[in-house]
Order: sequence, then C-alpha cells, then structure tokens
Amino acid sequence: MKHTYVFTLSAAVAASLLACSDDAKSDADFKAEVVAAMHDSIGADLANLVQAAKDLQAAAPTHQWDNTADATAIAAMKDAWKRTRVAYEHVEGATAPIFGDLDFTMDARYDDQLIPLIPEGDQDLFDDQGVTGMHAIERILYAPGIRDTVLDFEEPLPGYKAADYPTNETEALAFKTKLAQKLIDDAQSLLDNWQPNMIDVAFAFQGLVGLMNEQGEKVDLAATGEEESRYADLTMFDLRNNLEGTTKIYGLFRAWIQSKPALVDADTKVVARLDALKALYTQTTSDSIPAVPESWSADQPTTADLATPFGTLWSSVRADVDPDTNTSIVFQMHLIADALGFPELPE
Repeated sequence: MKHTYVFTLSAAVAASLLACSDDAKSDADFKAEVVAAMHDSIGADLANLVQAAKDLQAAAPTHQWDNTADATAIAAMKDAWKRTRVAYEHVEGATAPIFGDLDFTMDARYDDQLIPLIPEGDQDLFDDQGVTGMHAIERILYAPGIRDTVLDFEEPLPGYKAADYPTNETEALAFKTKLAQKLIDDAQSLLDNWQPNMIDVAFAFQGLVGLMNEQGEKVDLAATGEEESRYADLTMFDLRNNLEGTTKIYGLFRAWIQSKPALVDADTKVVARLDALKALYTQTTSDSIPAVPESWSADQPTTADLATPFGTLWSSVRADVDPDTNTSIVFQMHLIADALGFPELPE
C-alpha cells in the first residue's frame, strides 16, 4: 500500500507540475515543441518511405515481366508500393506545403503530370522523366487489371500512353534503375531536407486542412475513376492512412491548442469528428471504396443512393470538409488556425 500511495502522490504532483508548466509556456515554447515532435515523428515515416521504395526496387525483375513466372516478385513490389503509400499519406499534410516540387514528382496523379507535357505526353513509361513517382509505378504494377472507369477517364487525355508491364529487358532495367530509383532519390531528398529549420508549423497545420479537403476529393473522384490510387483500386486504403496521418499530426498541436481556453471546445469537436470518421472508415475491411451506385449524382443524389454504403461515406466526408458548417473538422481547424495566427496557404 505504501508503494501505491507514493506512486499516486508522485503522479499527482507530476500532473500538477505539468499543468503549471504548460500554463507558463509561451507560444514560442509550444511552437518549438511541435517542431521537435514533428521532426521526429515525420522523420520516422520518411525513413519508412525510403526503405519501402528500396524494397520495391530490389524486388523488380530485370527481364520482361510475366504474371505467372514473376508472381512472387510482382506481389513483393505491390506490398512495398503499399508501404510507400502508408508512409507518404502519414506525412503529406506537413511536407507537401513545404516541399511542393517533391510532392509533385512523387505523388501527383497521371493526369496532373501530363499537363506540362501536352501534347506529346510521356511515351516512355519506365524512365525517370515526365510522369514519375508512386502513381506512375502503381500504373505499371497494376496495368493488367485497371478498371474500365479509369480507362474511360484516361484514354482521352492529351499525351495518353496505355499502361503496361515492361515487355523486354531494356524496359525492365529502366523501371528498376530509373523510375524506381527516382522515387528512392526523391524520398531520400525529402528525408534529408526534413530538418527543424525547414519545418513551418503554420504551413503544416494548414496542410491538415488540405488533407481533410483531399478526403472529400478522393471520395468525389471515386465516382468517375479519377481518384488517386485508382489503378490498385485502393481508395479506402488511402483514406484510412490519410486520416491516420492527419490525426497523428494534429495530435502534436493539441497541447498548444488546449493552452488556449477559447479553443478547448474546437479541439474537442475536431477529435470527436476524427474519431467518428475513423469508425466509419473501419466499418469495412476492404481496401476499395464501396461500390458507387450506377445512378449516382453528386449534384443531386437520391435518397436511395445516399442510403448505400458509398452514399453514407460520401455524406459523412462531405459534412466534415464543409468550411461553412460549424460542426465540420475543416471549420473548426480554420478557427484554430486563425486563433494561433496561422495564415492560409498561398494558392
């Protein structure tokens, strides 16, 4: 009993001292703590990103790919690719606003990367120029099973080149030593440059708002085959990891937010809505988004369509990214950002 009493007393004293300590902290103190925590947390994910990219490269065959003969290698590459997605979705909100060029070459979608290449496009799928990054690699890894809705969207794009496996040794070597190496180099550059002096906490927090808006975009675009990880059909997987990263980074700011009495209610609402979205996202174990009703219209969804699993998901995400509804995550995050003096990200 004596030991229990001492432990309890010590814990109470520690909690009291911590509270006093937090009360005495300035915004500059909180900012420094966020920078240090963000450097360590995101640095770990970036190291995982680099390792996953290296694992993908190591598994890549150096000959023409064959679904049967190379099944083990292709499965290993897909597993490594999914790990790059987990890592990047965890850090994107904080890193993309600061390292926009790397975000583009590593994570931009096929249609976005084609824009500066119009009209020729990128006719070499496997080199390290033009269309690069995780989705360029995904497009090759999942080429045999790309959904018709995705093809319907992409085929009319100026400069379109049909996805395919490497069909000879030259293409296979290019995939391994150029396209995959480009992802490794970009990921390593992001890790190397993720230093405390480069971390802008205002940009990082506003990046969380961007991530929430991206959740809405992912769900909207899933109805038209334009979503992010569309070749692997892993939109639900991306949503979960995106939300997990948002929640983790937001958590680094909570002590600072809670030090402001006027923001305690906003913080409570953000956490509650993040938890509710997580519960919604885990209702299905599938990595694919629920089937979109054939009659679906985002402008005028019917009551019946809204009652489907996709409609429920769409409605919930839409509600949480509505900047004009005071119960939404985005509304409350804007309120917090304003109170902490974080300017909006430049367009």
